[in-house]
Amino acid sequence: MVDEPGVVARLRAAGSVFAEDEAALLRDSAATSLELESMLRRRVAGEPIEVIVGWADFYGHRVVVEPGVFVPRTRTGVLVDQGVRLLEPGGVAVDLCCGSGAVGLALHHRVDGLQLHASDIDPAAVRCARRNLEPLGGTVHEGDLFAALPGTLRGGVDLVAVNAPYVPTAAIPTMPPEAREHEPRVALDGGADGVALHRRVAADAAGWLSPGGHLVIETSGRQAELTARAMRDAGLVPRIVTDPAVDGTAVIGHAAAS
Repeated sequence: MVDEPGVVARLRAAGSVFAEDEAALLRDSAATSLELESMLRRRVAGEPIEVIVGWADFYGHRVVVEPGVFVPRTRTGVLVDQGVRLLEPGGVAVDLCCGSGAVGLALHHRVDGLQLHASDIDPAAVRCARRNLEPLGGTVHEGDLFAALPGTLRGGVDLVAVNAPYVPTAAIPTMPPEAREHEPRVALDGGADGVALHRRVAADAAGWLSPGGHLVIETSGRQAELTARAMRDAGLVPRIVTDPAVDGTAVIGHAAAS
């Protein structure tokens, strides 16, 4: 195989700040020297390492990641931590804008008897999420936000966890190349101020939540007040939470109990 120092040096020269870790991951994933060389060239060219090896580590779980699908970020763990606090065993949860289904997968492993649904508008993401969630008993739907869900869920969802895109359109060219060149724009572009999808989700959420249910949207510290305003305008009671451990920010909207 390609020698370890050579792999590390090439990764470091390409700008990897975790060259040693990435080298070990590539070597463990490659069956032959030719495969390692191919994987190394893809990484040096800027392709996300998670896509190259076919999985991402999210909350201690291996999440299948396919080409053209958003790679789960550590900061999205804020949705999982808050969801675990808000859900009861046997509750109903929706992983909206699910991408690979990482949030739903992590919730499934932490909430007993969870009834899990997930949805995304991107067919590639839906295929990937089905690989991750259907073996666990989750159901994945394809479509635009809540329109993808079966009507039988209306008024009965205890938690809607949302990692909708929140990068302002004008900021996308400043993102790292592995994101802007290898992840779908639909998973990155949050509109002019980054909160366009948050407003759409908040406006429709109340009709899907159970009495006392919660909407949890990942956002940024800079945009949290805008996300909270969208929930308030939709009749939900918002509060902003931060998780320094994962550098994550979310807004929780509470639906009043009837």
